Amino acid sequence: MTSTIKDVAKMADVSISTVSRVINDSKPVSPEARRRVLHAIEVLDYKPNEVARSLVTKKSNLIGVIVNDIGNTYVAQVLRGVEEIGRMFNYDILLSSSYGDLDVEMKFANLFSQKQVEGIILISDILNERLMFKLDELMIPYVVINRFYNIEDAATVTINNKNATYKMTQYLIDEGHEKIGYVALRKDMDRTNETYKIKGYKEAMRQCNLKPHVIYSEGLGREDALDVMEDILDDVKDGKYTALFCTQDILAIHIMNELSDQGIRVPEDVSVCGFGGTSLSEIVRPTLTTVKEPFYDIGAVAIRKLLKSVEEKEELKKDTVFLPVEILKRNSVRSL
Repeated sequence: MTSTIKDVAKMADVSISTVSRVINDSKPVSPEARRRVLHAIEVLDYKPNEVARSLVTKKSNLIGVIVNDIGNTYVAQVLRGVEEIGRMFNYDILLSSSYGDLDVEMKFANLFSQKQVEGIILISDILNERLMFKLDELMIPYVVINRFYNIEDAATVTINNKNATYKMTQYLIDEGHEKIGYVALRKDMDRTNETYKIKGYKEAMRQCNLKPHVIYSEGLGREDALDVMEDILDDVKDGKYTALFCTQDILAIHIMNELSDQGIRVPEDVSVCGFGGTSLSEIVRPTLTTVKEPFYDIGAVAIRKLLKSVEEKEELKKDTVFLPVEILKRNSVRSL
């Protein structure tokens, strides 16, 4: 039978309030009484009720994490950074996946509030502004991690997307490429990081007196890649492009497959590069040259930023932390 706080008090010959003071370290207790209480806890294998304890200490050591899809490779890598650093600082993670349902995310916010989480991390590639308003209303500190949408007026950890595309475009130019097409995602461009990616690409091209060519895709799937290839196939065959720089790895891989189906070799006939540095970029053949986003580090820095605010009892600054990227030079780009 599970031991109770009453059992501990009886064995230690002290009051229940004295046991509570020892457990929560809330008020002074004589050394002898403390010794007897700790001995009784050990003998009885007593486990304090964490919910009741958090009501006394005002500290739950719980962080809520809301993700839009736990099966997403990007989400999984960011989450690993959150979990490992959280564990290092003795915080437990309450994880929930909404699978893109914005109303479900609102329910999770209320649930986490009831669980008295000390902060929330949002990991997503969709945008739920209602959720952020709700968390502000509940006065729960939160950090947003979103690789697609540009987040304003919230604490966030991300990369400098403009600088990242500039660096990759400059690498392609250094490899002798002058006819470089950038395949961008058209969706919600006025609110997404795609705007900054295009700016970085165009800036690198114009600084070298090269003409930029932005090609738009409606999505990241195979059908979207097919539509892109229908538009540019003749141009690729005619040599209008020697390199295609795609906004995400998955789109680059689909495009490489479509090029192969058309008898166009990568990188012999046209080079292809991506953005993300996901595990898929290592598996595909040829291996994909890409911008590596530091997904694990983004998660680790996000929870450390949140915990620092919680532990120091300071208001969480609604600012942006930018982390560096790396160019992974692989086999899908050839030097001209």
